[in-house]
Amino acid sequence: MSDDTGRTVGPAEGKLGVLLVGLGAVATTFIAGVENVRRGRALAIGSLSQLATIRLGKRTDQRTPLIKEFVPLADLNDLVFAAWDPIPDDAYVAAQKAGVLDATHLEPIAPFLKTIQPMPAVFDQNYVKRLQGTNVKRGKTKRDLAEQLREDIRRFKAESGAARLVLVWCASTEVFIQPGPAHQTLQAFERAMEQNDPAIAPSMLYAWASLMEDVPFANGAPNLTVDTPALVALAEQRSVPIGGKDFKTGQTMMKTVLAPAIKARMLGLAGWYSTNILGNRDGEVLDDPESFKTKEESKLGVLEYILQPAAHPELYGNVYHKVRINYYPPRGDNKEGWDNIDIFGWLGYPMQIKVDFLCRDSILAAPIVLDLALFFDLAQRAGLAGVQEWLSFYFKSPQVAAGLYPEHDLFIQQTKLKNTLRWLMGEAQITHLGVEYYEYGEQ
Repeated sequence: MSDDTGRTVGPAEGKLGVLLVGLGAVATTFIAGVENVRRGRALAIGSLSQLATIRLGKRTDQRTPLIKEFVPLADLNDLVFAAWDPIPDDAYVAAQKAGVLDATHLEPIAPFLKTIQPMPAVFDQNYVKRLQGTNVKRGKTKRDLAEQLREDIRRFKAESGAARLVLVWCASTEVFIQPGPAHQTLQAFERAMEQNDPAIAPSMLYAWASLMEDVPFANGAPNLTVDTPALVALAEQRSVPIGGKDFKTGQTMMKTVLAPAIKARMLGLAGWYSTNILGNRDGEVLDDPESFKTKEESKLGVLEYILQPAAHPELYGNVYHKVRINYYPPRGDNKEGWDNIDIFGWLGYPMQIKVDFLCRDSILAAPIVLDLALFFDLAQRAGLAGVQEWLSFYFKSPQVAAGLYPEHDLFIQQTKLKNTLRWLMGEAQITHLGVEYYEYGEQ
């Protein structure tokens, strides 16, 4: 049953420009994947926006359209791409070096990939110490560099003929930064840019430039970026959607499935040891302790929010949670996430769960980039300004409004996403109560 609470959503007319920070394994896998799908050579496996359905009304109504048929999303044929990267390789060369996709998915689209040349990046090795690059911008101040990014955005929109833009951070993890005075107000933030304050990382310059150009910004890394009072205020002031952070791909995705199951059954948890080995550029960057600290913070918060130890101290009040990431070049992009989970059950008897997830990081991340690009564009056309908590499904550390704790349970996140789509289109929420199917009699 529909109602009249839906919002006015602008049509998805014209081209949608997808700006990517980073043209490495994730970005090239995303771009090449979209092009293969557009040519009818592959399916968009892993993408909710392309393959998932959404239930409308009662189960007996049998209304389950595809999400892309229910809400007005941009068509894949309307996507155009651009990227920044400190390494000057075009998308074809970058994809070959990344080693994620084989010739079957690269060679037929090589001419297309070669047309995507990365724009010079805002890059500072102080923030990503294991990488070096020559394709970088120069400027006297960080404000100068951010203004150059704004020029890039305007030029790409004009040259591509895009009607709308979105920006997704697909670049490396920066060193850990604590929020400080420079992040509290927009005035302080812009003054810090002009003074080359080290508290202003390159990712923040991209975020500021994106918001100043009224372009939605999604943060796919665990960096402190758009999740500061200054940039949240800017997003709300300019009515631009923002969100993040850190794509939820392999090991953490499994945590947000298994931890809710443990809590749902009121089983105890003594310890959770997680280790990863990977050999791509991300692994090399995370081999630096300062960048790893940023990623560690993103991964560690998941269990505490799901298990709520303050409410259940006897079950979760003394959990030993350890996360390790190890750079191992032979694996390339094929990451292995191994988890040892020590749980206890009835009368305190111990049990164990072992998980060995042999995943492909960029294969899992690419459909996330696609969905975020399409859903952030939808949010912009629906007038949803500021933090997009309804897209928490895609992030390890979901950004939420001040004073709220984030929801990490994958299935709560999925419900939130689909109910938001129903709300946008004026459809009734699905609560799964189900009493309408049974005769219980009147009290």
